[in-house]
Amino acid sequence: MNPRKDGVDRMLTVQKLRVEYKENPVGLDVRFPRISWQLLSEERNVLQQSYEIEVSAEADFRRILWSSGRVVSEQSAHVELAELLLRSRERYYYRVRVWDMENRSTEWSETAFWEMGLLAQEEWQAEWISAPLSLLGVEAEQCPLLRGSFHTSAKPLKARMYATALGLYELELNGMRVGDGYLTPGWTSYGQRLQVQTYDITAQIAAGENAVGAWLGNGWYKGNLAWDNRRHIFGSRTALLMQIHLAYEDGSEQIFATGEHWTAAAGPILMSELYHGETYDARLELSGFSQAGYDDSSWSKVELIAHSKEILVAQENVPVKKIEQIKPLKLLKTPAGETVLDMGQNMVGWMQFSLDAPRGRQVELVHFEVLDRDGNVYTENLRGAGQKITYIAKGGGPESYEPRFTFHGFRYVQLTGFGEESSLQDFTGIVLHSDMEHTGSFACSNPLINQLQHNILWGQKGNFVDVPTDCPQRDERLGWTGDAQMFIRTSAYLMNVAPFFTKWLKDLSADQLDNGGVPFVIPNVLGENEHSSAAWGDAAVICPWTLYQCYGDKRILEQQYPSMRGWVEYIRKQGQDEYLWNTGFHFGDWLGLDAKPDSYKGATDTDLIATAFYAYSVQLLQKTADVLGRTEDAQHYSDLHSRIKEAFNREFITPSGRLSVPTQTACVLALMFGLVEGLAKARTTDKLLKLLEESGHHLTTGFVGTPYLNLVLSEAGHTDAAYKLLLQTDYPSWLYQVTRGATTIWEHWDGIKEDGSFWSKDMNSFNHYAYGAIGDFLYRHVAGIELDEAHPGYKEFVIKPQPGGDLTWTAATLETMYGRIRSEWSITADQMEMSVSVPPNTSATLYLPNASLARVLEGDVPLERTAGVHSTEQLEHKVKVILGSGDYRFTYKLGAK
Repeated sequence: MNPRKDGVDRMLTVQKLRVEYKENPVGLDVRFPRISWQLLSEERNVLQQSYEIEVSAEADFRRILWSSGRVVSEQSAHVELAELLLRSRERYYYRVRVWDMENRSTEWSETAFWEMGLLAQEEWQAEWISAPLSLLGVEAEQCPLLRGSFHTSAKPLKARMYATALGLYELELNGMRVGDGYLTPGWTSYGQRLQVQTYDITAQIAAGENAVGAWLGNGWYKGNLAWDNRRHIFGSRTALLMQIHLAYEDGSEQIFATGEHWTAAAGPILMSELYHGETYDARLELSGFSQAGYDDSSWSKVELIAHSKEILVAQENVPVKKIEQIKPLKLLKTPAGETVLDMGQNMVGWMQFSLDAPRGRQVELVHFEVLDRDGNVYTENLRGAGQKITYIAKGGGPESYEPRFTFHGFRYVQLTGFGEESSLQDFTGIVLHSDMEHTGSFACSNPLINQLQHNILWGQKGNFVDVPTDCPQRDERLGWTGDAQMFIRTSAYLMNVAPFFTKWLKDLSADQLDNGGVPFVIPNVLGENEHSSAAWGDAAVICPWTLYQCYGDKRILEQQYPSMRGWVEYIRKQGQDEYLWNTGFHFGDWLGLDAKPDSYKGATDTDLIATAFYAYSVQLLQKTADVLGRTEDAQHYSDLHSRIKEAFNREFITPSGRLSVPTQTACVLALMFGLVEGLAKARTTDKLLKLLEESGHHLTTGFVGTPYLNLVLSEAGHTDAAYKLLLQTDYPSWLYQVTRGATTIWEHWDGIKEDGSFWSKDMNSFNHYAYGAIGDFLYRHVAGIELDEAHPGYKEFVIKPQPGGDLTWTAATLETMYGRIRSEWSITADQMEMSVSVPPNTSATLYLPNASLARVLEGDVPLERTAGVHSTEQLEHKVKVILGSGDYRFTYKLGAK
């Protein structure tokens, strides 16, 4: 390092300041925000000794509102500002500096900020407004436009818009779109929680006349949901609530809000549904309706409707945005004569297109996932979802279009009505999903595994559209709890999913039954009787614990603890025996390949699955109680877990130590959840290996067993068996899908059979992330990046790669709350090279496989003389190294003594 005489360290800097995971957020309603930062240093072994945070009302920090003073602590993630009294709509600037263990300080960080939203219901002057029923009618498909105008005497110093809707909304101000979020206000448990978005509109406000225009769509609130064509689940009328606050240089303020002075008209969107698409008649466009001076004398007066404002919460999840664009690869003519675009990637979003057509020409785009075995359009797996865009041209020159209130899951697009003049350049695929930060990367020497990793990532993109959906194409797209808990750990490697799941888990709590039962889907649209299957309802416990582990976020445990406890107590009251769960409906090992004919449930006994997950949730609840200092609860649930484990062994383990349910999934759950020990554990492991051998080293597991299968094998010392499963290319396997051209993860192992036919038309999604949980194994065991449960958020972590199969190299990174972890290994002949990065303010335990301590070099230096190495130890087949922060490169001969 290069410290100055004043004690300031120029080589150590504070970077990536965040508030509640977000960079410079506007519109928070968190009363005690948490600050996080990272340290950047090229030196090794850097730890934070203390920090100081300053908060100011001005960016130049002339007026300090609060200072932490120098706080002796290594904490640099989720530092809570508990002493600051926050006011609605105020912006707060903050900066951070830290001291290292040698008492050298950094410079102050760059200034960051957050801004509060409306914190009290009483601050809302706006009224809920809706288009009159006489204009559209309750059942009408046409989407309304709303309009209001206001006057300003001068250009405001600051302007904010606060908005939400019943249904979906899009706002324009003075002819320009407001914000870059889509499908706002997002999908929550609408009866109890409705998100408000905040927009900085200072640059869009003019001195003088201004106008606001709004588009409203049915969305999740009013539109078609689930597979039985139900509508109006949350309400029967779309409505807008919007309020603008203007602050002027002289200190005065002005508020403009939705109210009875607004007007409404029928818009050019004749139909808009999430499942079915949109119909747009460009001849009905009302150009300029969101600009000042527009004549709306023929418009109707809006109606005020009564709806709660108590349910309003600030935006919690990251918004859904246009993330990237894809140009189609081919324009095909199918054997049946259909004109089809091939995007080359199964994606989620919509098509943006342009055309030059006479007035009144109608064109259609039908979105679908796969061609049939003859190469023709195949839409049967969409079931009742139309996924169709119909556009009627206004004529008079080139025009372009993209939808507003729908999205599609598709790789292919059938074109009708465009004529022979259409070209690939006229079409662009818009990829839409929640704007989560990409945090993980994984690559290796096997291109099929790399494509699998690609497919896992795109499965997450396509199914993380404001809620974790089961599929993005058919008439479902629901927040299935089981799918979410199966995939959450993998998702947290790929992206920062903390805000995404924080919001979803609050909806889970809101929809949880009074008796603690958890609906199958969140938000719940299936009804009060569709709830509480084992492995599905357990999302209430597994998801918060996983977020805590991955992000060190203790608050998520505090917020969700009543929900977690409620679920466990629900289970405890269900069984005929308090320590077994042997009653009720369960999905079982859903889609397990060992299912009986015409059954979706695998062969594993549902009582075993239910009791295993009961034990697991109780164990995680006990750990949560420990973290939160709830000592009585911790002891109670520790005792309960012991009794469940004993009951499991009485019920499912024979006196000779055999598992009584001889399936792969039964073995996996007993091992994964630590329910068997000693002889029973050894015999269960042997049985799993025998079952794999009998199936030709192929899996027979479904949704419940698959996420843990490779992890269990690897943890039991059978990494070779885990790699055999991973690298299989014939059916059933992950790579079978890859060899069949998959670009996302399929719902069924044989969604497309070897002869080109389909598994089923009823439930056959080609973008379904559940089996993508194998990504956990890729990061955790192949690359070796693993949590240390005692030090969550990767404050201390493990790098323990387990090379195997035909892989000769692997490279993975993970952006954590502290910075980037890197794990790379390569094998050439008998030589192993391992490169790792440990972020500042963290430490790592590295295991070098098949190594001899005396032969390991870091760079050109023996380990005992390597800076940043805290300790070393020779284990039976590996070397254990405790590392401080920094970049390292280790080389050694494999197995050398």
